[in-house]
Amino acid sequence: MLNTVLVPINRAGWPFIGLFAAASAAMAYVAQPLGLIGAVLTLWCAYFFRDPERVTPTRRGLIVSPADGIVQLVDAAVPPPELEMGDISRPRVAIFMNVFNVHVNRSPCDGTITKSVYITGKFFNASLDKASEFNERQCLRMAMRDQEGDIAFIQIAGLIARRILCHVAEGQALRAGERFGLIRFGSRVDVYLPEGATPLVAKGQISVAGETVIADLRSQESTGGGEIR
Repeated sequence: MLNTVLVPINRAGWPFIGLFAAASAAMAYVAQPLGLIGAVLTLWCAYFFRDPERVTPTRRGLIVSPADGIVQLVDAAVPPPELEMGDISRPRVAIFMNVFNVHVNRSPCDGTITKSVYITGKFFNASLDKASEFNERQCLRMAMRDQEGDIAFIQIAGLIARRILCHVAEGQALRAGERFGLIRFGSRVDVYLPEGATPLVAKGQISVAGETVIADLRSQESTGGGEIR
């Protein structure tokens, strides 16, 4: 029962939680109401850095969401030129994370990182389409295991985010659903699927990192729409 209540905290969050707690103690020393505000902010900080376990489907050909959040875009776009994937548009799924989502990012499939490029940039609101072109971002290209072709997934900093953490390097193998990084305080992750792949999510849908299937490379199913009910 205790494990269902206490969600693990990502290790990248502990310095921030400690800083918030220390600031709260100092605020409480000045005035108790300020201490209560600090305590609430400390709890929010711990909540932000939560890192729950996920159950990832393991069937071959499935592409899962790399991030928690709302599906903001389902379109076609050319992958970042830094990844050297050509100039042909590919199906793209963009997932926006607000400050209340889990911000731990997970690999969308089994494969090996063949290209990793970090690009400094601006901090536009990650919900804007221009964020994928102008914002600070970490670009990863992966050769899929047991499947021809490759995919790309891009961590994009947002309006509040000022730090992208990526724990993988070129040549490193990942399993679907395995943690590979984190973005602090509001951001976005774009996934560029193989040519001809069909996204199975709709704009506005809520996705769960490591669990929501965003494409099935072995299925001929067409892209479905969605409606609010």
